[in-house]
Amino acid sequence: MTAPVIELDRVSRTYPGRVHALRRVSLRVDPGELVAVVGPSGSGKSTMLQLMGTLDHPTEGVVRLLGHDVAQLDDRRLAAVRARRIGFVFQQFLLTAHLTATQNVATGLLYHGASGSEQLRRAIEALERVGLGHRLGHRPAQLSGGEKQRVAIARALVARPAVVLADEPTGALDSASGAGVLDLLRELNDEGTTIVVITHDLGVAGRFPRRVELLDGEVRHDTALVRP
Repeated sequence: MTAPVIELDRVSRTYPGRVHALRRVSLRVDPGELVAVVGPSGSGKSTMLQLMGTLDHPTEGVVRLLGHDVAQLDDRRLAAVRARRIGFVFQQFLLTAHLTATQNVATGLLYHGASGSEQLRRAIEALERVGLGHRLGHRPAQLSGGEKQRVAIARALVARPAVVLADEPTGALDSASGAGVLDLLRELNDEGTTIVVITHDLGVAGRFPRRVELLDGEVRHDTALVRP
């Protein structure tokens, strides 16, 4: 059996003051899946994203990336795994204002040892993949919100990661631009990219083939576990 891309095994995360952000959550994401993790504010979505992305450590349980227990990796190896195997997309785009779209995407390869020309070549390919081949030299101020998010998605894809984690990727967009970004994520998934989207929006989650619903730090429903 193919190892899951990400696996949470009875994972809990407790913060000072006995704040239980996650409570013994078990979840696996297999290669090629398109998953929406949905829940209201305070349900544990952001904590789950941080744990999936190796940005935080669980209080209890095990987080595995491609079959490897991330707790067994030192900080240097963990940073390398994060840079090479996980692509991040955030609600606020996090683009550098003075860089062109191509240059912003190329920053996703800074820690990969690629030459400058190789970085630019792969950045252009990634932008063409998300439909922005005509915006290569534009800076963020010259792009619409939907285009900025596409640049952010291209930056997440440029290193060819095992999984893309998207945190509220449509939250800063109007409905039309948001729908376009969701269509793009589905197209990328159809091409084989594994994607996990964190959202509070049930309408957004409803467009995904698998939905994991969180409430009070627990998985209350997972469509992958519903028998036909």
